[in-house]
Amino acid sequence: MKPFSKFILLTSLALMTVVQYQNADNHSIKNNPKTYSTSFAKGADVGWITQMEKEGAKFYNAEGKQMECMALLKSMGMNAIRLRVWVNPKDGWCGKQDLLNKALRAKKLGMQIMIDFHYSDWWADPGKQNKPAAWKDYNMQQLKQAVANHTKDVLLLLKRNNITPKWVQVGNETTNGMLWPDGGVWLWDENKENKPNHFDNYTALSNAGYNAVKAVFPKAKVIIHIDNGYNKEQFSRFFRQLKSNGGKWDVIGMSLYPSYYEGFEQDRKGTCNKFISKCMENIEYLTKTYSTPVMISEIGMPWDDAVTANYFLSSIIRKTKEIGITKCLGVFYWEPEGYAKWSKYSLCAFDNSGKPTAAMDAFKQ
Repeated sequence: MKPFSKFILLTSLALMTVVQYQNADNHSIKNNPKTYSTSFAKGADVGWITQMEKEGAKFYNAEGKQMECMALLKSMGMNAIRLRVWVNPKDGWCGKQDLLNKALRAKKLGMQIMIDFHYSDWWADPGKQNKPAAWKDYNMQQLKQAVANHTKDVLLLLKRNNITPKWVQVGNETTNGMLWPDGGVWLWDENKENKPNHFDNYTALSNAGYNAVKAVFPKAKVIIHIDNGYNKEQFSRFFRQLKSNGGKWDVIGMSLYPSYYEGFEQDRKGTCNKFISKCMENIEYLTKTYSTPVMISEIGMPWDDAVTANYFLSSIIRKTKEIGITKCLGVFYWEPEGYAKWSKYSLCAFDNSGKPTAAMDAFKQ
């Protein structure tokens, strides 16, 4: 789970004019549809990229040559891009048009694409799953229809532009449900007695998204994504409830952020080893119990400790590849390009000069 505080800075950003579809070809990307091996996804969530570029950000390889960011990531071994989409963001960033601009660029590079629906006008995560403003007074039936309509609307836009996502997330880190309060799930809240547990509603909303994805892209794999990938008990309780309520999914998604794990500052490498062990145990449990593969949808490490970051990333990529594609489909780094000077986010993987740190070398394996 990402720290909720990192999102606060975005409220102070000036309103930006959304990059239009007509400008998507202005970036210096060679039209090269050839992809790297697609058997194991090595990807990055780059939702910030267009906003960063609008504000003057530049990206450079290790030799100091300026490169388009997605092309740079591909040159470092990545073969996939993850893109979030919000319903009606006030400044346009991560709206459906901005999503299309980024997806077109990924397609030109021959990279696989994951679409991450937040079903909110802004960030959705375990600490907040706010309804879009236009949906705030909807009842459950209307919410289900809105989820279906929004999902189809976005995916049909991609389809009209010959973009076919390989994976689609219906919700982002929905550990505590989505579209609060109607779809709220509070299995782990100490004050849950004061909050209604609507797992049936959450399941209905999630299934509305699932069905909408399949209506547009029948072959796309639908991901249900929650945080704390090391926590087998959390995943067990969540997916047991989801299954018992008739939930649908093709892939189980997880987030992995070891720097939030107890003891990290005292023993970073040792904590990473414990974290990896627990994560691998959880993956084995989930694939055996539900006969569906896992995707590490988000991962991150402190940018200013590239040695430990490289160790952790290299280890988790190696171990997940070793257990086979039927158990783990891949690993996505969350906003590696979002260097701290711009984002105030400490778990990126580029330094403040716009160059990738040694952490990114892990994706070359």
